[in-house]
Amino acid sequence: MKLHRHVVTLLLLATVTGCGSLTDSDITGRDRPTMNMQQGAEKADAILQNTLAGITPGLRWVHEASEDIGCSDWKNAGTGTGSVIRGIMIMTVVSPERRGALLGVVERNWTASAYKITRVNRSKELPSITAFTPGGFQVHVAVGGEGQFRFSVTTPCLTDSPVQKPTTPSNVDTNTPAYEGGKPLPRPYIHDDFWSATPTRT
Repeated sequence: MKLHRHVVTLLLLATVTGCGSLTDSDITGRDRPTMNMQQGAEKADAILQNTLAGITPGLRWVHEASEDIGCSDWKNAGTGTGSVIRGIMIMTVVSPERRGALLGVVERNWTASAYKITRVNRSKELPSITAFTPGGFQVHVAVGGEGQFRFSVTTPCLTDSPVQKPTTPSNVDTNTPAYEGGKPLPRPYIHDDFWSATPTRT
């Protein structure tokens, strides 16, 4: 299974993180990662929580399953490094009239945190924003089916290590557990007086 993990890396990192695979120089000497995958996962969790903390009124959310992938060199050989993806799904119903406002809040907060905005998809149905932190973590927010917001963070390639599940508890009831994949996506169902409102147009 370790081999399969490395085989998928080049495609995943090229399309998800936009960084491609590591070269030999990326993993030797002073370029060797300074943290391991567990530490990177904890940093990604903190980025997600900071993003949520900047949104008022607050949103209700659940964790997605944590993912980790191996990083390969240009020969598609293992490098002893890997990347972690952490995700959060929003259970608050965000009305069509409020989605642009929520995306605007996120973009402004990321910019204020010195994140580099690299892509803004202004699709009316499925908009999204992608940015990078100064430490090379990719942050992403996207609006999916039924207006569901999803936030994710992808780490750079870090020293290989076991990765634990997030420890921060979700802020919804216990009937909505973390989404572990392999089943229908949970859909937003929690009403918020502001985010779920449909203001009357004048």
